[in-house]
Amino acid sequence: MLIEAQAISKVYQVGDNVVHALNSVNLSIVKGEFVSIMGHSGSGKSTFMNMLGCLDVPTAGTYLLDGVDVGKLNNNELAEIRNLKIGFVFQGFNLLPKISAQENVELPMLYNNTSAIERKAKALRALKMLGLEDRAHHNPAQLSGGQQQRVAIARALVNNAPLILADEPTGNLDSKTSVEIMELLVKLNQEENITVVLVTHEPDIAKFGKRTIKFVDGSIVSDSIK
Repeated sequence: MLIEAQAISKVYQVGDNVVHALNSVNLSIVKGEFVSIMGHSGSGKSTFMNMLGCLDVPTAGTYLLDGVDVGKLNNNELAEIRNLKIGFVFQGFNLLPKISAQENVELPMLYNNTSAIERKAKALRALKMLGLEDRAHHNPAQLSGGQQQRVAIARALVNNAPLILADEPTGNLDSKTSVEIMELLVKLNQEENITVVLVTHEPDIAKFGKRTIKFVDGSIVSDSIK
């Protein structure tokens, strides 16, 4: 089991109010699945995504990532497991504007002592896999939105992480480019056996997943497989 959430709850204190963002959520995802997570704003889907990405820890319950109890890790260990196990793809691409596509893809490898020669080789290989070998030395401003998102996906892949977490990855793209990016994620899922967990509010985008999970008020209300 790659992901195992056991009775995860998350409670926030907002002024005098207590907000129950997640309510005893149970969920398992096996390696190689493509899962779409849906829900309206405030449903808990983004909080849950932060848990899966080891960006936050539950108030109660247990989260196991590839068999590791994330709640028992210190900050350095959380950073390490994020770097090695998870590739992140965001709506806003999150590329550094003043460096090249290749250098952006190299960034995750700066934290695991990969040599400069190996960083370059792996980054170029990832860009080539995504059809961007001829854009390696372009800065983000010289790339289209779809190309920038491909660079972000290459960055997510470069450490051979088994899990991609994609948070509204098509939110800043036109419909044609959105389909291209989703087809690319499907291809990576099918051909490379990479697990993809996608957060989206768009039903047409969610349909690219084989499994759809819907959140309402911090709880899972449906979990369906095609």
